[in-house]
Amino acid sequence: MVCAAIKWCKSAKLENNVSVAVLLVAAMNTSNTNQPFPSSSKVPPNLGKLGEQLVSAWLQQQGWTILHQRWRCYWGELDIIAQFPEGLAFVEVKTRTLGSWDVNGLLAVDAKKQAKLWQAAELFLAENPQLANCACRFDVALVTCLRQPSQRLKASLDLLEFPPLQPGEPIEVGGYRFVLAEYLSHAFEA
Repeated sequence: MVCAAIKWCKSAKLENNVSVAVLLVAAMNTSNTNQPFPSSSKVPPNLGKLGEQLVSAWLQQQGWTILHQRWRCYWGELDIIAQFPEGLAFVEVKTRTLGSWDVNGLLAVDAKKQAKLWQAAELFLAENPQLANCACRFDVALVTCLRQPSQRLKASLDLLEFPPLQPGEPIEVGGYRFVLAEYLSHAFEA
């Protein structure tokens, strides 16, 4: 698993590849007092949306402005488009359960996925020429769901409020227990 994470880090041209890979694998394997549920590559539909909302809330807590969530085009979807003082970030959010096969979603952002995100970002900027001169970057947020509620979430996902959060610290939302395991700014070249 560490080898796969190192390979991804090298393909994404991240600095200090081994440290990032080991950190991600360690975060994924952190012991948890809660009983983990079975790992699955399929995440319930609202679980992914909750992960995106959690990251959006965290970015807003950092003073960023969320321009769009789940912006769709021919090339796919940009999970979050956020503006910060220095420019724009196109944020890909991967929400996984404990023990996922793809290092908390990191391996899912491969070269093919990066190319699609880049093409979608170009189209977004073409449709929003007022933002075309902003400095742009691609970030990846890895969210881990440590626990799901015993019953389906009945409240509207749009009505949930997220408490202040820090990367690496679990929070409870709607019966779920999440942790923003890692936020990788400049995760790959634009």
